[in-house]
Amino acid sequence: VPPLQSASLLPSSADRVLKKNIYTNFRCFNKLRALRASDSATLKTELNLLFDQLISENYSLNHEGIRAEVVCEMLIHASRLVPLSQEHLIIKLCQLIHQLLNQLQVIVDEHTLDVLVSYCSRALRTCSSWTHTEVLLALSSLLYGNGSRCHRHLPELLGPGGILVSHGDPSQPEIELRRSALHCIANLCLSVPGQPYLEEPYKGVCYGILLRTLQSPKPPDVEDIVFCTLLQSALKGMQYFLNGGKWKAVPNQDLGTLLAILKRLMFYGLPGISVEMPQVLYPAPLPQYETVPAAKPEPSQDSTAQKKTNKKRRSRGKGKKAGAEGKKDGEEGEGDHISGPLKTGAGGVDQSGWSHGSQSTSVTSPSGATPQLYPSWKKGSSDSEFSDPEGGMQSKLRLYQARVRQSALQCFLAVVKCVEKRILYGYWSSFVPDAPGIGGPPPLTLLTIALKDPSPKVRAGSLQVLSALLEGSRQFLSNAEDTSAPRQAFTPFSATLAASVRELHRCLLLALVAESSCQTLTQVLKCLAHLVSNVPYNRLRPGLLSPLWKQIRPYVRHRDVNVRVSSLTLFGALVSTQAPLPEIQLLLQQPGSTSALSTPGISTPQELSHNWRLPARRDGEASSPGGGVEGGPEGPCWLLQLCVSLVTQPREEPYSDSDAGGSSGASLEPSPVRLEALQVLAHLVKGYFSMVQTYLLELGQLSARCLAEQDPSVQLHGAKLLEELGTGVIQQYRADANTTPQSAKCVPVCQVVEFWSEVLGGPLISALQNEQHPTLQTSACDTLSSILPQAFSQLPDKTQVLCITILLGLTYSENSLVKPAAVRALGVYILFPCLREVWDHYTCHIYNFQEEFSDMLLLNMLRSATKASGDKDRVKSNAVRALGNLLHFLQPVHLGKPVFEQPLQEAMRALIDTVRGDATMKVRWNACYALGNAFRNHNLPLGSAVWSKEAYSALSYVVTSCKNFKVRIKSAAALSVPLTRDRYGDVHQFAEVWRALAQALEHSEETEDFLEYRYCASLRSQLCRALLHLLSVCQPDDLPALRSSLSDQSRPVLQGFLVHYLSDKGVTLAAGVDGAAGEEAGDHVVPEDGLMVLNETLTRLKGQLEEAVLNSSEDLKTVVNFLEDVVRNSEEMKESDSKGSSLTLSKSPQRK
Repeated sequence: VPPLQSASLLPSSADRVLKKNIYTNFRCFNKLRALRASDSATLKTELNLLFDQLISENYSLNHEGIRAEVVCEMLIHASRLVPLSQEHLIIKLCQLIHQLLNQLQVIVDEHTLDVLVSYCSRALRTCSSWTHTEVLLALSSLLYGNGSRCHRHLPELLGPGGILVSHGDPSQPEIELRRSALHCIANLCLSVPGQPYLEEPYKGVCYGILLRTLQSPKPPDVEDIVFCTLLQSALKGMQYFLNGGKWKAVPNQDLGTLLAILKRLMFYGLPGISVEMPQVLYPAPLPQYETVPAAKPEPSQDSTAQKKTNKKRRSRGKGKKAGAEGKKDGEEGEGDHISGPLKTGAGGVDQSGWSHGSQSTSVTSPSGATPQLYPSWKKGSSDSEFSDPEGGMQSKLRLYQARVRQSALQCFLAVVKCVEKRILYGYWSSFVPDAPGIGGPPPLTLLTIALKDPSPKVRAGSLQVLSALLEGSRQFLSNAEDTSAPRQAFTPFSATLAASVRELHRCLLLALVAESSCQTLTQVLKCLAHLVSNVPYNRLRPGLLSPLWKQIRPYVRHRDVNVRVSSLTLFGALVSTQAPLPEIQLLLQQPGSTSALSTPGISTPQELSHNWRLPARRDGEASSPGGGVEGGPEGPCWLLQLCVSLVTQPREEPYSDSDAGGSSGASLEPSPVRLEALQVLAHLVKGYFSMVQTYLLELGQLSARCLAEQDPSVQLHGAKLLEELGTGVIQQYRADANTTPQSAKCVPVCQVVEFWSEVLGGPLISALQNEQHPTLQTSACDTLSSILPQAFSQLPDKTQVLCITILLGLTYSENSLVKPAAVRALGVYILFPCLREVWDHYTCHIYNFQEEFSDMLLLNMLRSATKASGDKDRVKSNAVRALGNLLHFLQPVHLGKPVFEQPLQEAMRALIDTVRGDATMKVRWNACYALGNAFRNHNLPLGSAVWSKEAYSALSYVVTSCKNFKVRIKSAAALSVPLTRDRYGDVHQFAEVWRALAQALEHSEETEDFLEYRYCASLRSQLCRALLHLLSVCQPDDLPALRSSLSDQSRPVLQGFLVHYLSDKGVTLAAGVDGAAGEEAGDHVVPEDGLMVLNETLTRLKGQLEEAVLNSSEDLKTVVNFLEDVVRNSEEMKESDSKGSSLTLSKSPQRK
């Protein structure tokens, strides 16, 4: 007899019901599996009862113990029991398939898929049309995530005249059939990780059906709500299609057409506006024009009602009625209404409700007299002209239209993720405004939706798309500039882009002020953070950041934890972008104030109605006696004090429900807030160290406190803050190295010694030894490497020995992150003057590295680097660099041994494949550099080895066809490395290299990516240098190839580039082009040296011309004449430049 249970352990009534339902389900399953196919009426009755019983269950609640294989077996058996002549039973079977697979979330196996898809296909071919909707619904559940496994059925489903093609085509009159077929197509397009995607041509068929559906107008006999569901299904299918991989330009898939459709649907049903847009959007720097027809009678009537009810709305803004109306209008969760009157700095609202705000946006007190920023769709129930049933239908229609707009934005987000940014930025002006549109209709962009859509989910969707567009846009936005005076004749692209950036700031500030939904407010702040991180503020007029800075300060006190975290993220972006910015320095110097929330431009709507977390209570800062007097550089940095308080001080007031959990302590801020505050501190220290250096010891104590906590994330952020503090001190002393070693602005060495003494005596050592968290160990190693050398020498000897001993021990770590970090830190220590004697003691026995280097070790290193060159890109970059260094090091004693022959060929093959391959541009750049490095080894059989021709061919291919100009520059540099003619191989190989370089120079200004134009001058300089080098080593047998390229239309182009280079008008080739100074000192030749080389070549060829025979004299004359023209034109250009400069000096006024 089992022991008695306490009352709390007895099964509840809900558990008993659940077990009863599970028992019933299994009993029905077993009864169904026991039936056998026959024509008897008893079987039909039995099946009817069993299907009804199974369909009536809610499997989303009662699914425990029901295995997927049982469901598949039962459905296969049921399909064999129901003949195609029993259409009522087919309907119930299809309903059961749809319900079981959806509620139990079962993806059927391949055998079940094959059987049931065949059954549904036969039913659609033979049964009456009234059954087709239910059959297609079951088919869509079967196809979910199984597109790659349906290859046997694809011809029947998507081939010419296929089931889904005929039912899903816009010509299909039955709208429900169309919608069900679109469900099937969408589920076929759904990609599952690890499985191949839908293959062509069926992929293109799906895209065509979805696109035509989105393009087709609403049939006159179809209800608006039903048509909305059809659009939603097509948009979901298009989203699944786009998620399947990168966008590829094919004839029937035009990006401009798709974007035009999505832009139209983004405004579908938006109250107060009817949109007419072009059928295709074209990539252009200037905005396309949309027409906004006059408002319909309904909006105009609403506008009249708006004038009469403005006063009512102001009083109703904070009441319960407005909140209820917001729910009713949007039915999208919280945030459908604006809580409280919202003001703009100097904005206005026209009759259709579109606001025309000024450049600076601020929130004033409720008693202010400025116009409201109140959307036209915000109406009380008394403003509606519909009766109650009609009003309910209108609310339902608005809900479905909002879902269409949300689906269109989700589809657009998929476009942003799958299309290359450089292509997408061509359509920038179609979705991002560059002017507020004062005096005319506003531009219809993503920001229009963020400001005007009544649904908070749609507003959040538009902000997500805008964030995705802004993410990684730094190179594109770097073209923006408006520091110079405006031009009257035309507007350059840089000015248009700068205007777009300013309009982004203005509109997002309006959205920040007007938003009441916490989820959407979080998206506004995230979007602003992406914008701030990518805008080149040093190329724009100042003043963009100050209004933003003032507006976001109160949001750090917001009741919602996600809003607080996002506001801190935005602060981190502000203090990290292009630091130090003078505008941010001034803002950081402004002290906090107890009256911050009552100051114009600092309050938010949420803060006006809810007195959340006043800054003075948190920061403990006193009010300025002068009422907002800005502090000087010696004043306290309020952002630093705020972040320190968020990390260390207990919270004082209750939080919203979203704050539950996630806190490292019961009384402290939630963990996400504390981590974000620590990141802001790290950014602040990195960008504005001079403003926080007086708090060095306090920040060290804060980091030690974080390292002592149990949360590994807090520990890691504490270590990162320590590293930034140490790096900031080192950079101060490095910047003062050319002036005084102990400048007044530097932190005194004694204070730095005190700082590191406290840090090394705290929990940092424990973090270094924490093998459970290798990431923390890695960060702690980086922290040890940031000790100032002058301070390290003054630390106690035992502390110095402790640092070195721990780092030496970590070099034996098996973790791939910890070991390199420890080695890097020891490499830094080697350069410390106080430790050089120690290192000299350890290295005094190492002499003549080349003689003592083991052949076996070198061979193993060569093989390991070759193997690593096939690894992931991050490893591959270093592996090919290592191969180049090893090949450059090989000596004749190594190359003479047979054991090195195969590894040498494999190493060269790895470099050649990497240069030609589809790896990242960084990897290919390093592979070109490695080949050039190998070519410098005079011991390698370059020119005669088997791999020589392939190496030259790979570099010649890259220098003419690679989209990345930096890779082209590096390949041209490698082609100019060999010093003698024999190392270029035979005549054909030399001719191939010459033609590649000449062709690359001729087309050096042609590129698909405008971001590459910045490297055009460097590319031309390197190509000119390479061509001059080939001319200097050419032999008579090479002249026919040179003549062929100098006798056609390419001659004036090449001559012009060479003259431009030799006359010193081109950009001097910087060493490395990639910032790697010193790596390519041998590659750098200034134009004067090039002119000297050219004169020497010309003298040599003229001497050969006197001895030349008749056959070769024509080739030689052509080359000599070309070179003489180049020399003469370059000298004339230099002479004219010198005369012009002297004339300018003679005309300049003399100083008296």
